[in-house]
Amino acid sequence: MRAFSSIFSQLLKLFPRLEFEKRVKETNAEHGAKGFGSWEQFVAMLFCQLGRAHSLREICNGLASCEGRLSHLGVDAPKRSTLSYANQHRPWELYQFVFFDLLTHIRALAPVGKKFRFKNKLVSMDSTVIDLCIEMFDWAKFRRTKGAVKLHMVLDHDGYLPCFGVITDGKVHDVKVAQHLRFEAGTIVVYDRGYNDYGMFAKWTGEGVYFVTRMKDNAVFEVIEEHPIPQNRNVLSDQTIQLTGTGAKCACPLRRIEVWDPEKERTLVFLTNHFTLGASTVAAIYKDRWKIELFFKAIKQNLKIKTFLGTSANAVKTQIWTALIAILIVRYLQLKSRFGWSLSNLVALLRMNLFTYRDLWTWLNNPFGTPTPEPIRQATLDLT
Repeated sequence: MRAFSSIFSQLLKLFPRLEFEKRVKETNAEHGAKGFGSWEQFVAMLFCQLGRAHSLREICNGLASCEGRLSHLGVDAPKRSTLSYANQHRPWELYQFVFFDLLTHIRALAPVGKKFRFKNKLVSMDSTVIDLCIEMFDWAKFRRTKGAVKLHMVLDHDGYLPCFGVITDGKVHDVKVAQHLRFEAGTIVVYDRGYNDYGMFAKWTGEGVYFVTRMKDNAVFEVIEEHPIPQNRNVLSDQTIQLTGTGAKCACPLRRIEVWDPEKERTLVFLTNHFTLGASTVAAIYKDRWKIELFFKAIKQNLKIKTFLGTSANAVKTQIWTALIAILIVRYLQLKSRFGWSLSNLVALLRMNLFTYRDLWTWLNNPFGTPTPEPIRQATLDLT
């Protein structure tokens, strides 16, 4: 029978050690460290996410119970105080680098299909609030009696992979983060009304970046031109407009599209600076924005991101970035597999089989099949 390392070990091969150690040196993560290295911390925190450990004790005891199966990982089960100290003091930026290195690796390996026919890169951006107890996390200012951090994400719709992330205090407005983002010319960015900023509209139009969003109800504008309406597509109007309000800092013409939503029986008004896409395509692009909402939901439901192992800002950010690394791994496995995995089922069964000795890709494509052992060749006795 062929010998395999554990599935957890095979997943860790997605992270080349030389590349990881290079990031450790760049971030000076092991300054003054004795014995317990950054790789050991990373393995423990990834086990926390994929193994759904709820506390430092569960992480350490869970790894200790598999002590005989950790030798091939090159790590020992850490002490609870050691892991806690590392999460509190070792820079979270290390795991941000690891996330983007993994993203580059996955983009080169994972098969990606396009939903829309246009060739433009399509991304969506949004944020989610992660609630914290203000008494324990006094640095995370949000409201008078409530603490929180906010995770801002950009989702690439080619494969629905997260391609950007930043963690801020809960009170930081979404627009302030969006204003610092840079996109390649030709990219279509889709977002909800919370990001509407007329100055940003003008800036992106000047840079050749397209956007699709919902129009605010109180927007003041004048119609410049009416466009033909496609038949049987629920499109009510297609107009070229000019924003004329007092605070309108966008002098360029924009496109306003009204669409009837039969599911919720309401009219939706979209705003874009792309004039060649069909009106129904613009509506479909905004509908696809829901994927980033599902992404946030998947993280919160399947990974450890709502309760934290440490109370310092560094510990919280370390745990969030390792959760993003874990969801990127799971999404990669989902793309590579020929089995029709839902993300939640894949996370659940992966958790049960982390230390199973079986070929990862064989299990991924046929999780309920029985491994077929290779025939044992019996030696023959030569009596001559």
